[in-house]
Amino acid sequence: MDQIQNTMPADEQEIDIIELIKKIWHNRGLIIKTTIIFMVLGVVVALVSPKVFTASCDVVPQTSNDSGSSKVSSLAKLAGIDLSQDQSGKTLSPYVYENIMASTKFRKELMQTQIKFSDADRPVSFFEYYTSEEFNKPTVIDYVMKYTIGLPGVILGAIRGEQPAPDYSAMGEGNKIETITKDEYKALNILKEAVAITLDDKKGYVTISTRMPEAMAAAQLAQATVDLLQEYITVFKVEKVQSNLNFVQSRYDEVKAEFEDIQARRARYRDANHNTIKNQARIEQERLEAEYQLAMNVYGELAMQLEQAKIKVKETTPILTIIKPVTVPYKKSEPKRAMILAAFTFLGVVAGMGCVLLLPVAGEIFESERLKSFVKELPKKQTDA
Repeated sequence: MDQIQNTMPADEQEIDIIELIKKIWHNRGLIIKTTIIFMVLGVVVALVSPKVFTASCDVVPQTSNDSGSSKVSSLAKLAGIDLSQDQSGKTLSPYVYENIMASTKFRKELMQTQIKFSDADRPVSFFEYYTSEEFNKPTVIDYVMKYTIGLPGVILGAIRGEQPAPDYSAMGEGNKIETITKDEYKALNILKEAVAITLDDKKGYVTISTRMPEAMAAAQLAQATVDLLQEYITVFKVEKVQSNLNFVQSRYDEVKAEFEDIQARRARYRDANHNTIKNQARIEQERLEAEYQLAMNVYGELAMQLEQAKIKVKETTPILTIIKPVTVPYKKSEPKRAMILAAFTFLGVVAGMGCVLLLPVAGEIFESERLKSFVKELPKKQTDA
């Protein structure tokens, strides 16, 4: 008895699955119609979707070879001198690149890049192209989307009214806090979707990619991103050694001017007193000679320090080695019309089967014979008398 009870649910489940398959097959016409509707929608979406071109560049972050300084450091340690405190030669982590590119300052500077678009008679900035009314005239689809899906937002905007632009004038000109306007906020969000960086830890390189509606624009934006990133990481990396170079350079210029002044005074005095035998004249000449020698020694020492500082800047400057340069894309990356059509076809099949299963249930809940009429019931089995 227990075995019969245990096997009954499985038998009933098997019968239900068979009946379900039969019901779906019996209503295959509804499923085909639903699939065709979704396929038509897929074709429309594939044709209406804007074209997107993707340009990319693979770079390897490197710095100058500091094996020579490592050898010097090892020899210095044998002599009891520690030179390991200068860590400026370490490579800047590629993970910092992502933070740099995500910063508002970087994006604000990048969106001022001049790009050539086919519908513009002159190169225009990314910011101008996506915020100016000249290049952003609303289309019929924009109006349809605005007053259908976007209608709640339109109503809320009308209730709230036009929001006044924030006034940042009280912050002063020397303020280091970044501020953005309404148009800049719009352009920044578009730029966020247009530019991406990918780190490949296994292969050890960084990929910078851009997505734009035109092939040439995508390539130009990608190249501008790489160039600007090089500038930013250079500033971050060489800030300390560059500050030292600037200090040595300014001191060198001062000492050079003093040395040339002493050199000129010494030459004039020697020309005026080259035949004199007075002790006072000889003493003055000896004083000028000593002053000249001291100035020349300081000048020579600072000249050496200046060259060393310049070499240090060169050694510390990071280099983005390009292993795959930016190329104008030949084919668009989006929309992938075949994939869109396949996805809508699959959704149509699923939606059709869902209609077969759910419409009768919905008809029972809402007591609607019309909903039930869309699904054909299986013919009842005839039983022997």
